[in-house]
Amino acid sequence: MSTVTPISKNILIVAGDVSGDLHAAGLIRALKAADPDVRITAIGGIQMKSVSDEFLFDLASKGASGFIEPLKKMPMWIRLMNQIRDYMETQNPVALIVVDFYGFNHQILGMAKHRNIPAYYYVTPQVWASRQYRAKRLAALTKKMFVIYPFEPEFHQKFGGNAVFLGNPLLDIMPQPSDKNYNISDRKTHAWKLGLLPGSRMGEIKRLVPVFYQAFKETLKEFPHTQAYMFLLPDADENLFLDLIGEKPHANFHLVKDKNYELRSQMDFLLACSGTATLENALLGVPMVVAYKLFWPTYQIAKMVIKVPYISLVNLLSRKAVVKELIQQDATPRALAAETMAMFQNPQKLADMREELLKLRASLGEPGVAARAAQDILNDLKQN
Repeated sequence: MSTVTPISKNILIVAGDVSGDLHAAGLIRALKAADPDVRITAIGGIQMKSVSDEFLFDLASKGASGFIEPLKKMPMWIRLMNQIRDYMETQNPVALIVVDFYGFNHQILGMAKHRNIPAYYYVTPQVWASRQYRAKRLAALTKKMFVIYPFEPEFHQKFGGNAVFLGNPLLDIMPQPSDKNYNISDRKTHAWKLGLLPGSRMGEIKRLVPVFYQAFKETLKEFPHTQAYMFLLPDADENLFLDLIGEKPHANFHLVKDKNYELRSQMDFLLACSGTATLENALLGVPMVVAYKLFWPTYQIAKMVIKVPYISLVNLLSRKAVVKELIQQDATPRALAAETMAMFQNPQKLADMREELLKLRASLGEPGVAARAAQDILNDLKQN
């Protein structure tokens, strides 16, 4: 009498940066809730490590963005790719799921394709913004892509991709916007709350922390009771930020590690790096100005390949300049402070921007995105 070996339920999930780690962790929880027998092997960050059965490598803390910076880490990439190749050949996962982080993940997708492992992209890279030729490669390497903006399925369909929009996974994470009252009787003496979001990658942190801090000090000249809150990741070293500030911080300046976006939602205005943070701010309904400062050679290359009119996701999705963008040499303390003070002098501007931002939230679907994607993937795998 022959015996049948049970089908493996081991899924490999790879994410390469902090936001990808967060979304992947949400998907892992949803997969396990839908099927407790699923076994997850992860490469990513601390969020994924906490919910996975096996964790192979902390890539999120070592990832690099841009065109030049990743080259410096080539030996690490090669070692990790060899590790993943060995894993695929010895463990034969039933599926691969990759999250954003195109430069590394498209190579992992190629490995899976070569070994007939079905692959899914959760939070597909924004290839519609630059290097659109990558969409054809994604179509060839994935069984399905879970995109995060409503216009993306139509874009990927032109390149032969199977892309579905189930909503933006940030909706699973972000709280509802706090109530706001912009009826400020004395604007000059009001204790304005100014949030500073210098990013998660070391390069942008080093470039933006000093600029944001000096912008806060400029703002104090007109609004002396302003309280500034610089938002750090949970595992960030506060001493690094203090060193970048380069002086004893002002009494109104605070380094904070926010949980569940509670403090950020209370901010009156934000100085934000470009990236996912801008969309998070929009979902919270918090007005902002966006600063974009890259390593200079990276910026020169980016100018040649980026095919969209705006840098920030908020403006791209709104298809108009809802928030001010200060790019490269224009992202100065004085310019950032000028935007901040213009808002504090006229709170109606804050109210108007908040209204525009909350329109975006309504366009991105409903919460439960990870659960819908998890069920979709598991249904697919049952049919294999």
